[in-house]
Amino acid sequence: MAGNTFGRALRLTTFGESHGPGLGGVLDGCPAGIPLCEADIQKELDRRKPGQGPTATKRKEADAVRLLSGVFEGVTTGTSIAFYIANEDQRSQDYGNLAEVFRPGQADWGYFKKYNGVRDYRGGGRASGRETAARVAGGVIARKILALRGVEVLGACVALGGVAVQDWAALDLEGARNRPYCAATEAMPALWDKVVAAARKAGDTLGGIVRVEARQVPAGLGEPVFDKLEALLGHAIMSVGAVKGFSVGEGFGAAALRGTQNNDPLLPQEPPCPGAARFASNHAGGILGGISSGQDIVLHAAVKPIASIAIRQQTVDKQGQAAEALIGGRHDLAAIPRIVPVLEAMTALTLADALLLQLRMDLTR
Repeated sequence: MAGNTFGRALRLTTFGESHGPGLGGVLDGCPAGIPLCEADIQKELDRRKPGQGPTATKRKEADAVRLLSGVFEGVTTGTSIAFYIANEDQRSQDYGNLAEVFRPGQADWGYFKKYNGVRDYRGGGRASGRETAARVAGGVIARKILALRGVEVLGACVALGGVAVQDWAALDLEGARNRPYCAATEAMPALWDKVVAAARKAGDTLGGIVRVEARQVPAGLGEPVFDKLEALLGHAIMSVGAVKGFSVGEGFGAAALRGTQNNDPLLPQEPPCPGAARFASNHAGGILGGISSGQDIVLHAAVKPIASIAIRQQTVDKQGQAAEALIGGRHDLAAIPRIVPVLEAMTALTLADALLLQLRMDLTR
């Protein structure tokens, strides 16, 4: 199975399945001397772990992380950082009836066709959302690298079940992690409670939209052609299983604007300074020509409804015969809010990788 490694200067490789003994990862390329301990990683893993919040699965996992290598006396050594998270609350018997049929909306059919009929049907195996725990762990280390340049990555939910934030002036991403649903404003949780209650009563699930902002990003990150910064970020965000759409800045909204509306005028600093400027707006989302402009990078990710619904669905079995799928087990009603730290982590990994590559361009920095 290819495609388990992300990044170039900073490379994260993940392993493990939903119902195997555990999962984890190896991060290569982290500079030496960065303070790191298990508690640093655990804090972010606790945001992603199952069993918490109004939309979460009832599966209970401690997601306790163990650092296996790459750290000595509280700092990174510059060698491979390996970490491991045990699976402790699997109920594989819940999936026994799915061994012969394909769940609609899941990765079952794709894995069956790609791997010559071999697939781990227990909770989706490698396709499970549990794989993202390793991404969050790697993202913690990437955040520490970015912090050396003052970069901060924040995420929040701005839409759930078709009910979206209307007052964009009220956005508060700093407080989002302390609100239900990781909501971007104070007003949204009460509205989303009603949407969630209706979906739960119907045995259905919900999708949503997550906003991610990277602040204080230095100008100059990214490459001008195939490795444009938005292309790398798109790769990172779209590699998360539930994500079906991605945009930077105005995104699809830019198609309805005129150039006079979409361009971001450059203005002189006060006082003017050679090689320095400020922007009147940020429709570009902090990226120009595939390269960071020095403004905040603003991303949005469209997250599909969880495919595991408590309703019988039409499908076929391995023999190609008509069948029904009734999915048991314990599942999230929505990937939000647990996907928010995952998207933050993938953004951080991308930017830290780009930063390390850019630093190689100027040895005087």
